[in-house]
Amino acid sequence: MKQEIAKRLELLREELRREHLGAYIFNTSDPHNSEYTADHWKGREWISGFNGSAGTAVVTLNNAALWTDSRYFIAAEQQLKGTEYQLMKLKIEGTPTIAEWLGKELADADSKEVGADGSTHTVSDISDLKDELRQQGGLTLRTNFDVLQRIWKDRPSIPFDAIMLQPYNLAGETTPQKLTRIRKTLREMHADGMLMSQLDDIAWTLNLRGSDVHCCPVFISHLLIGSQQATLFVDECKLTQEVRSYLAEQQITTRPYKAVGETLQKWGEWNILINPNEVSEALARQVKAHEIIRKPSPVPAMKAIKNEAEQQGIRNAMVKDGIALVKWLRWLKPAVEAGGQTEITISDKLEQLRSEQPLYRGLSFDTIAGYEEHGAIVHYEATPETDKVLEPRGLLLVDSGAQYQDGTTDITRTIALGPLTDEQRKVYTLVLKGHIDLQMLHFPDGASGTQLDAIARQPLWQAGLNYLHGTGHGVGAYLNVHEGPHQIRMEWKPTPLRKGMTVTDEPGIYLEGRFGVRTENVLLIQDAEETECGRFLRFETLTLCPIDTTPILSELLNKEEIDWLNTYHAEVYNKLAPHLNDEERVWLQEATRPL
Repeated sequence: MKQEIAKRLELLREELRREHLGAYIFNTSDPHNSEYTADHWKGREWISGFNGSAGTAVVTLNNAALWTDSRYFIAAEQQLKGTEYQLMKLKIEGTPTIAEWLGKELADADSKEVGADGSTHTVSDISDLKDELRQQGGLTLRTNFDVLQRIWKDRPSIPFDAIMLQPYNLAGETTPQKLTRIRKTLREMHADGMLMSQLDDIAWTLNLRGSDVHCCPVFISHLLIGSQQATLFVDECKLTQEVRSYLAEQQITTRPYKAVGETLQKWGEWNILINPNEVSEALARQVKAHEIIRKPSPVPAMKAIKNEAEQQGIRNAMVKDGIALVKWLRWLKPAVEAGGQTEITISDKLEQLRSEQPLYRGLSFDTIAGYEEHGAIVHYEATPETDKVLEPRGLLLVDSGAQYQDGTTDITRTIALGPLTDEQRKVYTLVLKGHIDLQMLHFPDGASGTQLDAIARQPLWQAGLNYLHGTGHGVGAYLNVHEGPHQIRMEWKPTPLRKGMTVTDEPGIYLEGRFGVRTENVLLIQDAEETECGRFLRFETLTLCPIDTTPILSELLNKEEIDWLNTYHAEVYNKLAPHLNDEERVWLQEATRPL
């Protein structure tokens, strides 16, 4: 693979010389600002060999570097080893920005022009990058050149999978109702219409789902909403007769996917809303309107608040997921003790048990199963080369999730496979303590996730421990497993938390070369109480799966935390036991026994 990367870099550099470019930037996204992309747009992975879901590769005529965040530091070091790429660790002191690095690399270069594909960079990305490059000795940016079209000879095609309906009993709101709400909000923003490019927003708005992106039930498209009409830009072959009829009933017209640019050039209303953090620079460049309103789309905030049907669907999905997880946990330790189990085989077993549940539609992300030192790699994914044999000792971290047609799940459990060190038990308990403290919290309506984040970290900080990833993210209703706009994290995220939002709770600690611990549940924000100081909210825990109590140092938990864990385990047993056989119920009863 390392030799293949070297050949690809040489092909790239031949094109850079031909186009008189000093460097080229490869981001991770697609024309829809997606976190996870279809294979057609995995150019950064193709040019670098790094397959994480976040990162930027930059190549000059003489050097190459890759920027990524703390989730991927260890994995990136391993995947880039043997190539000419230098790993740049984001948010670590001393790490230069892309512009700073290019400023030095191109200081004496013949060309000070940098290339980037404007169709996979948002308006904001390009604007910021241009400003930053200008400050580095007058570097310029060219965005009308997709170098991958020339050098990636076996590039996968854009997916053509069929689109499916999401029934009303699961969606809980019709497309006309959603469009009415969207148009009302647009009028309040003094916008005649908007271009929607984010795939999960489109799927939610139209009550449709797809399978174009691995683990994400979305389909490649754009949606143009005007004051009176709406047009879906999608490849015709993706539309079944059922979907064609449905769209016609909803008064949604369709046009080819690639026709969106020419349609924007003929926009017939006075103005249009373009979200600069969502719409690609290449598309925004084609808009012809008297006024372009550059503001955030109103749709993510609408989608984040789940209606009653979506909430109940997620609860139903959690029961099914819990059944599969209990069956898997009961199987796991005896299987490890018998020998021959690896990170991959136990992941395959969990996927098989989930697939037996009604309305299962696939994984919500590739399972992270990290044994001992692999658990310290935040987004580790076992390969045949790294697959580790499990032994009846130490910690196994498993972060996994599933897509059911009624809901999306995301759960992490860290499991003791046998004897542990004192350090492992202490870290495990402190992580659990922060996990519980956040779920017990009552907080004012409208507080932001940043204001809550320290609650989960406080027990860890007291012990001199910290983690660099976020504490929580939204989860879709049979949509993307990572959903905004709200988050719980240290960095300032001002989006207010509201009743009906889902969010994860997933503190963790990762000690490189030794072990990792993370515990994660999905929560639903509910009303708590109204006081003279205003309305307060609380969390309802949706995830149903026992938390391993064998590693717990109970003296580190206070009475409230122990009571919460016992109450949670009683709920897990009561909701899952009716769906299990006698042996499984006996196992679950023991696994949820009160501390």
